[in-house]
Amino acid sequence: MSKVLITRPRKQAKIFADNLRKAGFEPIFFPVIQIRAMDDLSSLEEAMPHLDTYDWVIFTSANAVDVFFDYVIARSRNTATKQSPSQAWRLLRSARRDRNIKIAAVGPKTEASLKSRGVTVDFVPEEYEGEAILSGLGDIEGKWIFLPRAEIARETLPQQIIAAGGTVHEIAIYQTLPEHPDEEGLAALRAGVDVITFTSPSTVKNFLALTMRAGIDPFNLKGNPVFACIGPITKIAAEKEGLTVSVMPENYTVEGMVESLINQKNR
Repeated sequence: MSKVLITRPRKQAKIFADNLRKAGFEPIFFPVIQIRAMDDLSSLEEAMPHLDTYDWVIFTSANAVDVFFDYVIARSRNTATKQSPSQAWRLLRSARRDRNIKIAAVGPKTEASLKSRGVTVDFVPEEYEGEAILSGLGDIEGKWIFLPRAEIARETLPQQIIAAGGTVHEIAIYQTLPEHPDEEGLAALRAGVDVITFTSPSTVKNFLALTMRAGIDPFNLKGNPVFACIGPITKIAAEKEGLTVSVMPENYTVEGMVESLINQKNR
């Protein structure tokens, strides 16, 4: 049975692992990053009363959705009666009775996370990358766009919005931090795995850092594992670090990655 190393946070790895098992692979958990809300969310606090000034809210990851709504719900509990996620969103939208905020989401996981909270998504790009979202926003000349996202997010999307005449309010609401090394994962790497998966540039960077600190050469691993990346941005990051990427799905999701691994295995 092929052993597949999962480097994404353990909280987000269950569905990926379940799909791998169903496909006949053995998932190995080796989280290299952790997602944490910013310690200081005062910028988000300041923006909340002014949501009626925005035309679009763009969520580029499920992490951004989770942190944003965890904050919204905590805020509503501190200021009013307890709110469900959908009630919390209606609370935010009440200031825009005469004109709705439109919501854009990057990727099916982000869209599903919003829908689970009662939020209707107006646009999801066909390509699951932040840069692909601009075409679906229409004419944004003079429009205000709210972009809650990661502290280390790429600047391409804000730059595109500005170039198109829009005004972007970008707020870092969560950070991606290195995870402590998982001893079982390190043991599996030393014994040899068949595939190593990356789902973001930060998983690439921190995988290399963790293995090197543990005395493992990530460029000369036992078993000569295949490297698989969820999409082109992650693939570019891996190749920039000197890794050879053999698998990248056409559909930039973990389901697409499993399908690509099956195809690779059957060759």
